[in-house]
Amino acid sequence: MKKELMSGNQAIARGAFEAGITFASGYPGTPSTEIMEEFAQYEGVYAEWAPNEKVGLEVAIGAALANTDAMATMKHVGVNVAADPLFTVAYTGIEGGLVIITADDPSMHSSQNEQDNRNYAKFAKIPMLEPANPQEAKDFVKIALNISRKFDTPVFLRSTTRLSHSKAPVSKGNRVTEISKPAIKIDTEKYVMVPVNARKRRLEVEKRLNALKAFAEKFPENTMEINDTRVGIISAGVAYEYAKDSFPNYSYLKLGMVYPLPENLIREFSQKVKKIYVVEEMDPFLEEQIKAMGIKNVSGKEIFPFTKEFDPGIIKDSIQGNEQKKQQIELPEIPPRPPNMCPGCPHRGLFYSLKKCGKVFVNGDIGCYTLSFLKPLEGLHNCVCMGASIGMAHGMSKALGDEGKGKVVAVLGDSTFLHSGITPLLNMVYNKSNALVIICDNRTTAMTGMQEHPATGFTLQREKTKAVDFIKLAESLGVDSVRVADPYDLAKTTKTIKEELSREGVSLIVSQRACVLFKRAGETAKPSLRIDLTKCTGCKVCLPIGCPAISWQSFSAINAAAIQRNAPKQDGFVVIDTSLCNGCSICQQICKFDAIID
Repeated sequence: MKKELMSGNQAIARGAFEAGITFASGYPGTPSTEIMEEFAQYEGVYAEWAPNEKVGLEVAIGAALANTDAMATMKHVGVNVAADPLFTVAYTGIEGGLVIITADDPSMHSSQNEQDNRNYAKFAKIPMLEPANPQEAKDFVKIALNISRKFDTPVFLRSTTRLSHSKAPVSKGNRVTEISKPAIKIDTEKYVMVPVNARKRRLEVEKRLNALKAFAEKFPENTMEINDTRVGIISAGVAYEYAKDSFPNYSYLKLGMVYPLPENLIREFSQKVKKIYVVEEMDPFLEEQIKAMGIKNVSGKEIFPFTKEFDPGIIKDSIQGNEQKKQQIELPEIPPRPPNMCPGCPHRGLFYSLKKCGKVFVNGDIGCYTLSFLKPLEGLHNCVCMGASIGMAHGMSKALGDEGKGKVVAVLGDSTFLHSGITPLLNMVYNKSNALVIICDNRTTAMTGMQEHPATGFTLQREKTKAVDFIKLAESLGVDSVRVADPYDLAKTTKTIKEELSREGVSLIVSQRACVLFKRAGETAKPSLRIDLTKCTGCKVCLPIGCPAISWQSFSAINAAAIQRNAPKQDGFVVIDTSLCNGCSICQQICKFDAIID
Protein backbone atom coordinates (compact mmCIF):
# COMPACT_ATOMS: atom_id res chain seq x y z
CA MET A 1 0.00 0.00 0.00
CA LYS A 2 1.14 3.50 -0.79
CA LYS A 3 1.96 5.58 2.30
CA GLU A 4 1.38 9.29 2.63
CA LEU A 5 2.05 11.76 5.44
CA MET A 6 -1.36 12.73 6.82
CA SER A 7 -2.78 14.57 9.79
CA GLY A 8 -5.42 12.80 11.83
CA ASN A 9 -8.11 14.92 10.18
CA GLN A 10 -6.85 14.10 6.70
CA ALA A 11 -6.74 10.43 7.66
CA ILE A 12 -10.34 10.50 8.90
CA ALA A 13 -11.44 12.04 5.61
CA ARG A 14 -9.48 9.41 3.69
CA GLY A 15 -10.95 6.67 5.83
CA ALA A 16 -14.47 7.93 5.14
CA PHE A 17 -13.78 7.91 1.41
CA GLU A 18 -12.24 4.43 1.41
CA ALA A 19 -15.08 3.07 3.56
CA GLY A 20 -17.64 4.14 0.97
CA ILE A 21 -19.21 7.07 2.83
CA THR A 22 -20.84 9.24 0.19
CA PHE A 23 -22.51 11.92 2.33
CA ALA A 24 -21.01 14.19 4.98
CA SER A 25 -22.20 17.28 6.80
CA GLY A 26 -20.70 19.37 9.57
CA TYR A 27 -19.99 22.77 11.03
CA PRO A 28 -16.41 24.12 11.10
CA GLY A 29 -14.79 24.13 14.51
CA THR A 30 -11.19 23.60 15.59
CA PRO A 31 -9.88 20.89 15.81
CA SER A 32 -12.36 19.16 13.43
CA THR A 33 -12.56 21.60 10.51
CA GLU A 34 -10.16 20.03 8.02
CA ILE A 35 -12.05 16.71 7.93
CA MET A 36 -14.87 18.19 5.86
CA GLU A 37 -12.53 20.28 3.71
CA GLU A 38 -10.47 17.20 2.83
CA PHE A 39 -13.45 14.91 2.31
CA ALA A 40 -15.13 17.39 -0.06
CA GLN A 41 -12.22 17.05 -2.50
CA TYR A 42 -12.78 13.36 -3.22
CA GLU A 43 -14.62 12.19 -6.33
CA GLY A 44 -18.10 10.74 -5.99
CA VAL A 45 -18.98 12.25 -2.60
CA TYR A 46 -21.32 14.97 -1.41
CA ALA A 47 -20.21 17.30 1.40
CA GLU A 48 -21.81 20.38 2.89
CA TRP A 49 -21.34 22.93 5.63
CA ALA A 50 -24.46 23.08 7.76
CA PRO A 51 -25.57 26.26 9.58
CA ASN A 52 -24.91 24.47 12.88
CA GLU A 53 -24.11 21.03 14.29
CA LYS A 54 -27.73 20.13 15.05
CA VAL A 55 -28.68 20.67 11.42
CA GLY A 56 -25.52 18.89 10.29
CA LEU A 57 -26.36 15.78 12.29
CA GLU A 58 -30.03 15.85 11.27
CA VAL A 59 -29.23 15.91 7.56
CA ALA A 60 -26.68 13.11 8.04
CA ILE A 61 -29.39 11.12 9.84
CA GLY A 62 -31.72 11.79 6.91
CA ALA A 63 -29.12 10.51 4.47
CA ALA A 64 -28.55 7.41 6.63
CA LEU A 65 -32.31 6.76 6.77
CA ALA A 66 -32.20 6.72 2.96
CA ASN A 67 -29.74 3.80 3.15
CA THR A 68 -26.70 6.00 2.47
CA ASP A 69 -23.49 5.73 4.51
CA ALA A 70 -23.07 9.14 6.13
CA MET A 71 -20.75 11.11 8.42
CA ALA A 72 -21.33 14.13 10.64
CA THR A 73 -18.36 16.14 11.94
CA MET A 74 -18.07 18.64 14.78
CA LYS A 75 -15.84 19.76 17.63
CA HIS A 76 -16.64 18.76 21.19
CA VAL A 77 -18.92 21.69 22.06
CA GLY A 78 -20.76 21.10 18.79
CA VAL A 79 -22.11 17.85 20.21
CA ASN A 80 -23.91 19.95 22.81
CA VAL A 81 -25.76 21.66 19.97
CA ALA A 82 -26.45 18.34 18.22
CA ALA A 83 -27.51 16.50 21.38
CA ASP A 84 -31.26 16.73 20.68
CA PRO A 85 -31.29 14.54 17.56
CA LEU A 86 -28.35 12.48 18.88
CA PHE A 87 -30.23 10.99 21.83
CA THR A 88 -33.26 10.06 19.74
CA VAL A 89 -31.39 8.55 16.78
CA ALA A 90 -29.86 6.27 19.40
CA TYR A 91 -33.41 4.94 19.84
CA THR A 92 -34.44 4.77 16.18
CA GLY A 93 -31.25 3.46 14.65
CA ILE A 94 -30.67 3.97 10.93
CA GLU A 95 -30.81 2.16 7.59
CA GLY A 96 -27.35 3.05 6.28
CA GLY A 97 -24.25 3.58 8.41
CA LEU A 98 -23.73 6.76 10.44
CA VAL A 99 -20.39 7.84 11.92
CA ILE A 100 -20.30 10.93 14.16
CA ILE A 101 -16.90 12.57 14.59
CA THR A 102 -16.34 14.46 17.84
CA ALA A 103 -13.02 16.31 18.08
CA ASP A 104 -12.23 17.12 21.71
CA ASP A 105 -9.85 19.91 22.71
CA PRO A 106 -7.82 19.14 25.86
CA SER A 107 -6.01 22.29 27.05
CA MET A 108 -8.62 24.42 25.23
CA HIS A 109 -6.33 25.51 22.40
CA SER A 110 -9.32 27.00 20.59
CA SER A 111 -12.34 26.42 22.80
CA GLN A 112 -14.34 27.98 25.61
CA ASN A 113 -14.37 24.83 27.72
CA GLU A 114 -12.64 21.49 28.14
CA GLN A 115 -15.26 18.74 28.03
CA ASP A 116 -14.75 15.02 27.67
CA ASN A 117 -17.18 13.72 25.06
CA ARG A 118 -16.64 10.10 25.98
CA ASN A 119 -19.41 10.85 28.46
CA TYR A 120 -21.81 11.41 25.55
CA ALA A 121 -21.31 7.84 24.37
CA LYS A 122 -22.29 6.46 27.76
CA PHE A 123 -25.12 8.99 28.12
CA ALA A 124 -26.63 8.25 24.70
CA LYS A 125 -25.80 4.51 24.92
CA ILE A 126 -23.99 4.37 21.60
CA PRO A 127 -20.53 2.93 20.90
CA MET A 128 -17.41 5.07 20.70
CA LEU A 129 -14.05 4.30 19.10
CA GLU A 130 -10.89 6.23 19.87
CA PRO A 131 -7.89 5.99 17.51
CA ALA A 132 -4.38 6.61 18.84
CA ASN A 133 -2.64 7.77 15.66
CA PRO A 134 -3.45 8.89 12.08
CA GLN A 135 -3.25 5.34 10.68
CA GLU A 136 -5.85 4.19 13.19
CA ALA A 137 -7.87 7.35 12.53
CA LYS A 138 -8.22 6.22 8.92
CA ASP A 139 -8.85 2.58 9.71
CA PHE A 140 -11.32 3.21 12.52
CA VAL A 141 -13.74 5.07 10.26
CA LYS A 142 -14.38 1.90 8.27
CA ILE A 143 -14.60 -0.14 11.47
CA ALA A 144 -17.08 2.38 12.91
CA LEU A 145 -19.18 2.21 9.75
CA ASN A 146 -19.28 -1.59 9.89
CA ILE A 147 -20.35 -1.50 13.56
CA SER A 148 -23.01 1.07 12.70
CA ARG A 149 -24.53 -1.15 10.02
CA LYS A 150 -24.18 -4.37 12.03
CA PHE A 151 -25.80 -3.03 15.19
CA ASP A 152 -28.20 -0.48 13.68
CA THR A 153 -26.70 2.41 15.61
CA PRO A 154 -24.82 5.66 15.11
CA VAL A 155 -21.18 5.31 16.17
CA PHE A 156 -18.95 7.97 17.69
CA LEU A 157 -15.34 8.32 16.58
CA ARG A 158 -13.45 10.52 19.04
CA SER A 159 -10.40 12.52 18.13
CA THR A 160 -8.47 15.10 20.14
CA THR A 161 -6.50 18.15 19.07
CA ARG A 162 -3.16 16.32 19.14
CA LEU A 163 -4.44 13.49 16.95
CA SER A 164 -6.37 15.80 14.62
CA HIS A 165 -3.37 18.00 13.84
CA SER A 166 -0.32 15.74 14.21
CA LYS A 167 0.99 13.92 11.15
CA ALA A 168 2.28 10.42 10.53
CA PRO A 169 2.66 8.03 7.58
CA VAL A 170 -0.69 6.48 6.62
CA SER A 171 -1.21 3.53 4.29
CA LYS A 172 -3.76 4.42 1.63
CA GLY A 173 -6.19 1.78 0.41
CA ASN A 174 -8.81 1.60 -2.30
CA ARG A 175 -12.39 2.73 -2.00
CA VAL A 176 -14.90 -0.05 -1.44
CA THR A 177 -16.39 -1.21 -4.72
CA GLU A 178 -19.92 -1.92 -3.51
CA ILE A 179 -21.74 1.17 -2.32
CA SER A 180 -25.35 0.84 -1.16
CA LYS A 181 -27.94 2.48 -3.37
CA PRO A 182 -30.13 5.12 -1.67
CA ALA A 183 -33.64 3.93 -0.90
CA ILE A 184 -36.43 5.13 1.37
CA LYS A 185 -38.01 2.57 3.69
CA ILE A 186 -41.16 3.43 5.62
CA ASP A 187 -41.20 1.95 9.12
CA THR A 188 -43.23 4.22 11.39
CA GLU A 189 -43.00 1.95 14.43
CA LYS A 190 -39.21 2.24 14.31
CA TYR A 191 -38.78 5.85 13.27
CA VAL A 192 -41.74 7.83 14.65
CA MET A 193 -40.77 8.51 18.26
CA VAL A 194 -44.12 9.11 19.86
CA PRO A 195 -44.25 7.63 23.38
CA VAL A 196 -45.88 4.32 22.42
CA ASN A 197 -43.09 3.63 19.89
CA ALA A 198 -40.27 5.19 21.91
CA ARG A 199 -40.98 2.89 24.86
CA LYS A 200 -40.46 -0.14 22.63
CA ARG A 201 -37.30 1.30 21.11
CA ARG A 202 -35.95 2.06 24.58
CA LEU A 203 -35.87 -1.67 25.23
CA GLU A 204 -34.10 -2.21 21.91
CA VAL A 205 -31.38 0.20 23.02
CA GLU A 206 -30.63 -2.02 26.03
CA LYS A 207 -30.62 -5.17 23.89
CA ARG A 208 -28.23 -3.51 21.47
CA LEU A 209 -25.97 -2.31 24.29
CA ASN A 210 -25.71 -5.85 25.68
CA ALA A 211 -24.81 -7.11 22.21
CA LEU A 212 -22.19 -4.38 21.89
CA LYS A 213 -20.70 -5.35 25.26
CA ALA A 214 -20.27 -8.90 24.00
CA PHE A 215 -18.79 -7.55 20.75
CA ALA A 216 -16.31 -5.38 22.71
CA GLU A 217 -14.83 -8.50 24.35
CA LYS A 218 -13.65 -9.77 20.97
CA PHE A 219 -13.09 -6.42 19.30
CA PRO A 220 -9.63 -6.80 17.69
CA GLU A 221 -8.65 -3.17 18.34
CA ASN A 222 -8.79 -3.81 22.11
CA THR A 223 -5.32 -5.28 22.49
CA MET A 224 -3.42 -6.72 25.43
CA GLU A 225 0.38 -6.64 25.64
CA ILE A 226 1.95 -8.45 28.59
CA ASN A 227 5.52 -7.45 29.45
CA ASP A 228 6.58 -6.48 32.97
CA THR A 229 3.73 -7.85 35.11
CA ARG A 230 4.52 -5.58 38.03
CA VAL A 231 2.78 -2.67 36.31
CA GLY A 232 -0.08 -2.59 33.82
CA ILE A 233 -1.45 0.48 32.05
CA ILE A 234 -4.97 0.76 30.64
CA SER A 235 -5.27 3.57 28.13
CA ALA A 236 -6.70 4.70 24.79
CA GLY A 237 -6.05 7.27 22.09
CA VAL A 238 -3.01 9.54 22.16
CA ALA A 239 -2.64 9.00 25.91
CA TYR A 240 -1.65 5.41 25.11
CA GLU A 241 1.08 6.64 22.76
CA TYR A 242 2.47 8.94 25.46
CA ALA A 243 2.41 6.17 28.09
CA LYS A 244 4.08 3.70 25.76
CA ASP A 245 6.78 6.26 24.98
CA SER A 246 7.40 6.81 28.71
CA PHE A 247 7.26 3.19 29.86
CA PRO A 248 7.87 0.83 26.91
CA ASN A 249 8.42 -2.22 29.15
CA TYR A 250 5.17 -2.07 31.13
CA SER A 251 2.18 -4.27 30.28
CA TYR A 252 -0.67 -2.59 28.37
CA LEU A 253 -4.35 -2.94 27.66
CA LYS A 254 -4.98 -0.57 24.77
CA LEU A 255 -8.64 0.16 24.20
CA GLY A 256 -9.77 0.98 20.69
CA MET A 257 -13.40 0.96 21.82
CA VAL A 258 -13.86 3.17 24.87
CA TYR A 259 -17.59 2.50 25.17
CA PRO A 260 -18.90 -0.01 25.95
CA LEU A 261 -15.89 -1.44 27.75
CA PRO A 262 -14.79 -5.09 27.53
CA GLU A 263 -15.30 -6.01 31.19
CA ASN A 264 -14.04 -9.62 30.91
CA LEU A 265 -10.91 -8.50 29.04
CA ILE A 266 -10.23 -5.85 31.68
CA ARG A 267 -10.62 -8.44 34.45
CA GLU A 268 -8.28 -10.81 32.64
CA PHE A 269 -5.68 -8.06 32.31
CA SER A 270 -6.03 -7.11 35.99
CA GLN A 271 -5.24 -10.70 37.00
CA LYS A 272 -2.00 -10.66 35.03
CA VAL A 273 -0.49 -7.52 36.59
CA LYS A 274 0.04 -6.40 40.15
CA LYS A 275 -0.63 -2.69 39.79
CA ILE A 276 -2.82 -0.85 37.27
CA TYR A 277 -2.59 2.77 36.16
CA VAL A 278 -5.45 4.18 34.10
CA VAL A 279 -3.90 6.82 31.84
CA GLU A 280 -6.52 9.14 30.32
CA GLU A 281 -6.81 12.85 29.66
CA MET A 282 -9.56 14.91 31.30
CA ASP A 283 -12.33 12.93 33.06
CA PRO A 284 -11.80 9.61 34.90
CA PHE A 285 -14.13 7.99 32.36
CA LEU A 286 -12.34 4.64 32.13
CA GLU A 287 -11.15 4.70 35.73
CA GLU A 288 -14.62 5.04 37.25
CA GLN A 289 -16.03 2.17 35.19
CA ILE A 290 -13.04 -0.07 35.95
CA LYS A 291 -13.25 0.62 39.68
CA ALA A 292 -17.02 -0.01 39.54
CA MET A 293 -16.18 -3.53 38.32
CA GLY A 294 -14.61 -4.11 41.73
CA ILE A 295 -11.07 -4.27 40.39
CA LYS A 296 -8.55 -3.35 43.08
CA ASN A 297 -5.14 -1.73 43.05
CA VAL A 298 -6.14 0.78 40.36
CA SER A 299 -4.70 4.31 40.31
CA GLY A 300 -5.92 7.14 38.14
CA LYS A 301 -6.83 10.73 38.80
CA GLU A 302 -5.38 10.72 42.29
CA ILE A 303 -1.99 10.98 40.59
CA PHE A 304 -2.78 12.23 37.05
CA PRO A 305 -4.01 15.77 36.25
CA PHE A 306 -7.70 16.36 35.50
CA THR A 307 -6.99 19.19 33.08
CA LYS A 308 -4.93 19.94 29.99
CA GLU A 309 -3.23 17.67 27.48
CA PHE A 310 -0.88 14.95 28.62
CA ASP A 311 2.62 14.41 27.30
CA PRO A 312 5.19 11.72 28.06
CA GLY A 313 6.77 13.87 30.77
CA ILE A 314 3.50 14.38 32.64
CA ILE A 315 2.79 10.65 32.61
CA LYS A 316 6.29 9.73 33.73
CA ASP A 317 6.33 12.30 36.53
CA SER A 318 2.84 11.30 37.73
CA ILE A 319 3.67 7.59 37.95
CA GLN A 320 7.16 8.04 39.38
CA GLY A 321 5.95 10.57 41.94
CA ASN A 322 8.13 13.42 40.75
CA GLU A 323 6.88 16.93 41.25
CA GLN A 324 7.21 17.56 37.53
CA LYS A 325 10.71 18.93 37.93
CA LYS A 326 12.18 18.88 34.48
CA GLN A 327 15.65 19.76 33.43
CA GLN A 328 15.25 22.79 31.22
CA ILE A 329 17.69 24.42 28.87
CA GLU A 330 18.13 28.03 29.85
CA LEU A 331 16.77 30.28 27.15
CA PRO A 332 16.61 34.06 26.99
CA GLU A 333 13.34 35.42 28.29
CA ILE A 334 10.87 35.88 25.45
CA PRO A 335 8.34 38.72 25.71
CA PRO A 336 4.74 37.47 26.00
CA ARG A 337 2.85 37.50 22.73
CA PRO A 338 -0.89 37.65 23.37
CA PRO A 339 -3.26 36.81 20.51
CA ASN A 340 -4.43 39.78 18.48
CA MET A 341 -6.76 40.57 15.63
CA CYS A 342 -5.00 40.82 12.27
CA PRO A 343 -3.78 44.14 10.85
CA GLY A 344 -6.70 45.72 9.02
CA CYS A 345 -9.29 43.49 10.71
CA PRO A 346 -12.68 45.21 10.29
CA HIS A 347 -13.64 44.20 13.84
CA ARG A 348 -11.01 46.60 15.19
CA GLY A 349 -12.83 49.62 13.79
CA LEU A 350 -16.16 48.42 15.16
CA PHE A 351 -14.91 47.93 18.72
CA TYR A 352 -12.98 51.19 18.65
CA SER A 353 -16.24 52.92 17.70
CA LEU A 354 -18.18 51.04 20.39
CA LYS A 355 -15.72 52.27 22.99
CA LYS A 356 -16.44 55.84 21.87
CA CYS A 357 -20.16 55.39 22.56
CA GLY A 358 -20.02 55.69 26.33
CA LYS A 359 -20.57 53.12 29.02
CA VAL A 360 -22.20 50.12 27.35
CA PHE A 361 -22.10 46.44 28.29
CA VAL A 362 -21.09 44.34 25.29
CA ASN A 363 -22.27 40.74 25.31
CA GLY A 364 -19.77 38.84 23.18
CA ASP A 365 -19.72 35.61 21.24
CA ILE A 366 -17.48 33.00 19.64
CA GLY A 367 -15.27 34.33 16.83
CA CYS A 368 -12.18 36.35 15.95
CA TYR A 369 -13.83 39.39 17.52
CA THR A 370 -13.69 37.71 20.94
CA LEU A 371 -10.08 38.91 21.05
CA SER A 372 -11.38 42.47 21.43
CA PHE A 373 -11.72 41.82 25.17
CA LEU A 374 -7.95 42.26 25.45
CA LYS A 375 -6.15 45.54 25.97
CA PRO A 376 -6.09 48.08 24.46
CA LEU A 377 -9.60 47.76 22.97
CA GLU A 378 -11.28 46.11 26.00
CA GLY A 379 -14.46 46.12 23.98
CA LEU A 380 -16.19 42.88 24.97
CA HIS A 381 -17.39 41.88 28.43
CA ASN A 382 -18.54 38.25 28.29
CA CYS A 383 -18.42 35.17 26.07
CA VAL A 384 -20.24 31.90 26.73
CA CYS A 385 -21.18 29.94 23.60
CA MET A 386 -22.27 30.27 19.99
CA GLY A 387 -25.22 32.66 19.67
CA ALA A 388 -25.51 33.35 23.41
CA SER A 389 -24.70 37.06 23.06
CA ILE A 390 -28.20 37.91 21.82
CA GLY A 391 -30.01 35.85 24.44
CA MET A 392 -27.88 37.30 27.23
CA ALA A 393 -28.40 40.85 25.95
CA HIS A 394 -32.14 40.29 26.02
CA GLY A 395 -32.06 38.90 29.57
CA MET A 396 -29.85 41.77 30.70
CA SER A 397 -32.11 44.40 29.14
CA LYS A 398 -35.17 42.90 30.81
CA ALA A 399 -33.44 42.67 34.19
CA LEU A 400 -32.20 46.28 34.04
CA GLY A 401 -35.47 47.72 32.73
CA ASP A 402 -35.34 51.46 32.07
CA GLU A 403 -31.86 51.64 33.64
CA GLY A 404 -30.52 49.49 30.82
CA LYS A 405 -31.75 51.70 27.99
CA GLY A 406 -28.91 52.51 25.63
CA LYS A 407 -26.44 50.37 27.58
CA VAL A 408 -26.88 46.79 26.35
CA VAL A 409 -25.26 45.46 23.17
CA ALA A 410 -24.85 42.00 21.63
CA VAL A 411 -22.03 41.40 19.14
CA LEU A 412 -21.61 38.23 17.07
CA GLY A 413 -20.24 37.16 13.70
CA ASP A 414 -22.11 36.41 10.50
CA SER A 415 -21.50 32.65 10.69
CA THR A 416 -22.30 32.63 14.40
CA PHE A 417 -25.55 34.52 13.79
CA LEU A 418 -26.62 31.91 11.24
CA HIS A 419 -25.45 29.12 13.56
CA SER A 420 -27.63 30.05 16.53
CA GLY A 421 -28.45 33.76 16.54
CA ILE A 422 -31.64 33.93 14.50
CA THR A 423 -33.85 32.30 17.13
CA PRO A 424 -32.74 34.54 20.04
CA LEU A 425 -33.15 37.61 17.80
CA LEU A 426 -36.71 36.49 17.11
CA ASN A 427 -37.14 36.12 20.87
CA MET A 428 -35.91 39.68 21.44
CA VAL A 429 -38.49 41.03 19.03
CA TYR A 430 -41.30 38.82 20.34
CA ASN A 431 -40.65 39.67 23.99
CA LYS A 432 -40.10 43.40 23.39
CA SER A 433 -36.45 43.77 24.23
CA ASN A 434 -34.59 47.06 24.35
CA ALA A 435 -31.08 46.34 23.11
CA LEU A 436 -28.76 46.66 20.13
CA VAL A 437 -27.47 43.66 18.16
CA ILE A 438 -24.42 44.03 15.90
CA ILE A 439 -23.51 41.39 13.33
CA CYS A 440 -19.80 41.43 12.42
CA ASP A 441 -20.28 40.45 8.80
CA ASN A 442 -16.84 39.67 7.38
CA ARG A 443 -18.26 37.42 4.63
CA THR A 444 -16.74 34.16 5.86
CA THR A 445 -16.22 31.88 8.86
CA ALA A 446 -12.86 33.47 9.53
CA MET A 447 -11.87 32.01 12.90
CA THR A 448 -11.71 28.42 11.66
CA GLY A 449 -10.05 29.12 8.31
CA MET A 450 -12.35 30.96 5.89
CA GLN A 451 -15.15 28.42 5.43
CA GLU A 452 -18.33 29.23 3.52
CA HIS A 453 -21.70 29.70 5.21
CA PRO A 454 -25.28 30.44 4.06
CA ALA A 455 -24.60 34.17 3.62
CA THR A 456 -21.45 33.92 1.46
CA GLY A 457 -23.15 32.70 -1.72
CA PHE A 458 -20.95 29.59 -2.07
CA THR A 459 -21.16 25.98 -0.85
CA LEU A 460 -18.36 23.85 0.62
CA GLN A 461 -17.78 22.33 -2.82
CA ARG A 462 -17.40 25.81 -4.34
CA GLU A 463 -20.74 25.92 -6.10
CA LYS A 464 -22.58 29.23 -6.30
CA THR A 465 -25.78 29.35 -4.28
CA LYS A 466 -28.26 31.81 -2.79
CA ALA A 467 -26.96 34.05 -0.02
CA VAL A 468 -28.91 35.13 3.06
CA ASP A 469 -29.73 38.85 3.13
CA PHE A 470 -29.29 39.90 6.76
CA ILE A 471 -31.26 43.10 6.25
CA LYS A 472 -34.33 41.40 4.79
CA LEU A 473 -34.11 38.60 7.33
CA ALA A 474 -34.05 41.03 10.26
CA GLU A 475 -36.92 43.06 8.81
CA SER A 476 -38.99 39.90 8.35
CA LEU A 477 -38.39 39.02 12.00
CA GLY A 478 -39.80 42.40 13.00
CA VAL A 479 -36.62 44.18 14.13
CA ASP A 480 -37.53 47.83 14.75
CA SER A 481 -34.49 49.37 13.07
CA VAL A 482 -31.94 47.79 10.72
CA ARG A 483 -28.80 49.60 9.60
CA VAL A 484 -25.58 48.83 7.72
CA ALA A 485 -22.22 50.27 8.76
CA ASP A 486 -18.72 50.11 7.31
CA PRO A 487 -16.33 49.58 10.26
CA TYR A 488 -13.55 51.20 8.22
CA ASP A 489 -15.52 54.46 8.45
CA LEU A 490 -15.10 55.29 12.13
CA ALA A 491 -17.12 58.51 12.21
CA LYS A 492 -20.18 57.03 10.51
CA THR A 493 -19.96 53.78 12.47
CA THR A 494 -19.78 55.64 15.79
CA LYS A 495 -22.68 57.87 14.76
CA THR A 496 -24.77 54.87 13.71
CA ILE A 497 -24.14 53.03 16.98
CA LYS A 498 -25.05 56.07 19.08
CA GLU A 499 -28.26 56.60 17.11
CA GLU A 500 -29.33 52.98 17.48
CA LEU A 501 -28.51 52.92 21.19
CA SER A 502 -30.86 55.86 21.67
CA ARG A 503 -33.81 54.07 20.04
CA GLU A 504 -36.54 52.17 21.82
CA GLY A 505 -36.92 48.49 20.99
CA VAL A 506 -34.65 46.13 19.09
CA SER A 507 -32.03 47.54 16.74
CA LEU A 508 -29.67 45.69 14.42
CA ILE A 509 -26.49 46.96 12.80
CA VAL A 510 -24.72 44.89 10.17
CA SER A 511 -21.04 45.85 10.40
CA GLN A 512 -20.13 44.87 6.87
CA ARG A 513 -16.57 44.53 5.59
CA ALA A 514 -14.85 41.40 4.25
CA CYS A 515 -12.05 39.73 6.22
CA VAL A 516 -8.71 41.16 5.09
CA LEU A 517 -7.22 37.67 4.75
CA PHE A 518 -9.94 36.41 2.45
CA LYS A 519 -10.10 37.98 -0.99
CA ARG A 520 -12.42 36.69 -3.68
CA ALA A 521 -11.55 36.92 -7.36
CA GLY A 522 -11.37 40.51 -8.57
CA GLU A 523 -10.86 42.06 -5.12
CA THR A 524 -7.70 44.15 -4.74
CA ALA A 525 -5.77 45.13 -1.65
CA LYS A 526 -5.22 48.74 -0.59
CA PRO A 527 -1.68 50.17 -0.50
CA SER A 528 0.16 50.27 2.82
CA LEU A 529 0.26 53.45 4.89
CA ARG A 530 3.33 55.10 6.41
CA ILE A 531 4.24 57.76 8.96
CA ASP A 532 5.33 61.26 7.95
CA LEU A 533 7.93 61.80 10.67
CA THR A 534 7.91 65.56 10.10
CA LYS A 535 4.29 65.67 11.27
CA CYS A 536 4.13 62.98 13.97
CA THR A 537 4.00 64.62 17.41
CA GLY A 538 4.27 61.39 19.36
CA CYS A 539 0.79 61.82 20.85
CA LYS A 540 0.27 58.00 20.70
CA VAL A 541 -3.45 58.34 19.99
CA CYS A 542 -3.20 55.74 17.23
CA LEU A 543 -1.69 53.06 19.49
CA PRO A 544 -4.91 52.17 21.41
CA ILE A 545 -6.41 50.52 18.35
CA GLY A 546 -3.95 47.69 18.99
CA CYS A 547 -2.96 47.15 15.36
CA PRO A 548 0.06 44.80 15.04
CA ALA A 549 1.39 46.95 12.18
CA ILE A 550 1.77 50.03 14.40
CA SER A 551 4.47 50.33 17.05
CA TRP A 552 6.38 52.92 19.05
CA GLN A 553 10.09 53.44 18.48
CA SER A 554 12.46 55.61 20.44
CA PHE A 555 14.76 58.14 18.77
CA SER A 556 17.65 55.69 18.98
CA ALA A 557 15.88 53.40 16.50
CA ILE A 558 15.00 56.13 13.98
CA ASN A 559 17.23 57.69 11.36
CA ALA A 560 19.23 60.77 12.30
CA ALA A 561 17.50 63.03 9.76
CA ALA A 562 14.19 62.52 11.50
CA ILE A 563 15.70 63.17 14.92
CA GLN A 564 17.14 66.49 13.83
CA ARG A 565 13.86 68.09 12.88
CA ASN A 566 12.92 71.29 14.71
CA ALA A 567 13.11 70.94 18.50
CA PRO A 568 11.46 67.55 19.03
CA LYS A 569 9.58 67.40 22.32
CA GLN A 570 8.74 63.70 22.34
CA ASP A 571 11.13 60.81 22.94
CA GLY A 572 10.17 58.85 19.83
CA PHE A 573 7.76 58.26 16.97
CA VAL A 574 5.05 55.90 15.83
CA VAL A 575 6.10 53.65 12.94
CA ILE A 576 4.10 51.43 10.58
CA ASP A 577 5.42 48.11 9.37
CA THR A 578 4.48 48.26 5.69
CA SER A 579 4.85 44.48 5.38
CA LEU A 580 1.90 44.11 7.76
CA CYS A 581 -0.21 47.16 6.91
CA ASN A 582 -2.98 46.64 4.36
CA GLY A 583 -4.20 50.22 4.22
CA CYS A 584 -7.47 49.92 6.14
CA SER A 585 -7.06 53.61 7.16
CA ILE A 586 -8.43 53.26 10.70
CA CYS A 587 -5.25 54.75 12.20
CA GLN A 588 -5.28 57.46 9.53
CA GLN A 589 -8.76 58.57 10.60
CA ILE A 590 -7.69 58.77 14.25
CA CYS A 591 -4.56 60.86 13.64
CA LYS A 592 -5.25 64.58 14.21
CA PHE A 593 -2.00 65.76 12.65
CA ASP A 594 -2.25 64.14 9.20
CA ALA A 595 0.94 62.26 10.00
CA ILE A 596 -0.29 58.96 8.51
CA ILE A 597 -0.13 59.07 4.74
CA ASP A 598 -0.50 56.83 1.68
